Amino acid sequence: MNVEAQELKFHATEQHGECSALLMRPEGASALLVLGHGASTTMRHGTIETIAERCAAAGVASLRYNFPYSEHGRGRNSNAHCMETIRSIVRTAGEIADGLPVFAGGHSFSGRMTSMAASEEALEGAAGLIFFAFPLHPSGKPATERAEHLSGVTVPMLFLSGTRDKLAEENLLKTSIAQLGERAVLHWLHTADHGFKTLKRTRNTDEDVFDEMARVICGWVKSVAERKE
Repeated sequence: MNVEAQELKFHATEQHGECSALLMRPEGASALLVLGHGASTTMRHGTIETIAERCAAAGVASLRYNFPYSEHGRGRNSNAHCMETIRSIVRTAGEIADGLPVFAGGHSFSGRMTSMAASEEALEGAAGLIFFAFPLHPSGKPATERAEHLSGVTVPMLFLSGTRDKLAEENLLKTSIAQLGERAVLHWLHTADHGFKTLKRTRNTDEDVFDEMARVICGWVKSVAERKE
């Protein structure tokens, strides 16, 4: 499915002003996903672009966005300003959703910032959160402290994590998510690493990993929407 990305502007923070966003909305979309990028990339990075394209093909719209630092090419903003940006883009998504349920999340850093924001105060209008490679700990330093705030999130959560992700040791991530109960679902992406590169020879499916994520997201958002009815 060929869906053109529509360029938008949104008010990110009082201090930093406007930032850019990209809306991809396929005909007959079932949901709108606010999709953040990794710490050192932008909304136009190949990984985020591919996720958005495959989600569109599966019937899920997406709204990618830049943080102020990625918009202007400067040092990373404080967590507080990143979380303020996330609240702003989620509000923007609600304004343009036209009745679609809104979900929020992102790849790695932006996913963690989204969960931190939601743990402090529910994101306005967000029906659930989706994490692409949630960064549970730094590479080579297994720990679970980054998951502690997740207990404060009140909406359903979907975690998409690769079995080779060096920032999310399998047993630690599995245990952390299990503690969240029915609110959280963990889907393993076989042989995928933190950037979703896979080992094709040993992967247990012929399905492309981005198609797999889009398929799982499509089914999950529909199930969340049905539970709310």
